[in-house]
Amino acid sequence: MTLRVVIADDEALIRAGLRVILDAEPDLTVVGEAADGAAVVPVVRRERPDVVLMDVRMPALDGIRATERLMALDEPPKVLVVTTFENDDHVYDALLAGASGFLLKRTRPDDLVQAVRLVASGESLLFPAAIRRLAGRRAPSRSPGRAPGIDRLTGREGDVLRLMAKGLSNHEIATDLVVSQETVKTHVGNVLAKLGARDRTQAVIAAYESGFVSPSEQG
Repeated sequence: MTLRVVIADDEALIRAGLRVILDAEPDLTVVGEAADGAAVVPVVRRERPDVVLMDVRMPALDGIRATERLMALDEPPKVLVVTTFENDDHVYDALLAGASGFLLKRTRPDDLVQAVRLVASGESLLFPAAIRRLAGRRAPSRSPGRAPGIDRLTGREGDVLRLMAKGLSNHEIATDLVVSQETVKTHVGNVLAKLGARDRTQAVIAAYESGFVSPSEQG
C-alpha cells in the first residue's frame, strides 16, 4: 500500500526537499502541498492523505490551528509536526491539538521516512524527554484538572499509562510489569478508549495535562 502525504510549510525550499525525500520511497507519495495553514484543510479534503507533515510556524494560520481543523474532520489524517526547535511551546500545543508526534527539520532523511511510516501505522512518535521538558515548562501556568476518563482507569491501566509516559514500548512495559505483550496491548487499548485518545501521544499529553503524571515523576 502506498502512503499518501501532504506537506504544509510556508517555505518552498523546505517543501521541495521533503517531497524529493518522500517521493524517492516506493511506498510513499506526496499528493499535495500547502504554503499556509489555512490552505491545508482544502488540500486534505481533496487528496485524503494518510499523513500531513505540518510546520508549526506559518503565516495567516499556524500549524496548531491547522491541526485543530484537521482533527475536526470526519476522518482526520495523522499529523506529524516538523519544527526547528524541540523546546518550542508550539510543539506541545500542536501535540495537545492532536498531532501524533514531531520531527526536527534537521532530522536525517531515513528517520523522516520511518517517522511517516510509523505514525501512518497508528503508532506515535513520542520523545518522552522532550515532552517532559515541555510539560514542565507549562506546569506553572496551568491548573491541572482530571481529564475525562482518568478516574475510570484501573490500577494496572494507570501503571501502563505512567510507563507509556516514560516512552516505553509494549515489549518494555510487558517486561517491567511481568506480563505478556498481548496483555499490555489490551491495557493500552483500554487506556486510549477511556481517555478518548487517538494514539499514545494523546494519552500521554492527557496524563500530563490532568496532573496524573508530573514531569518530575517521569524524570
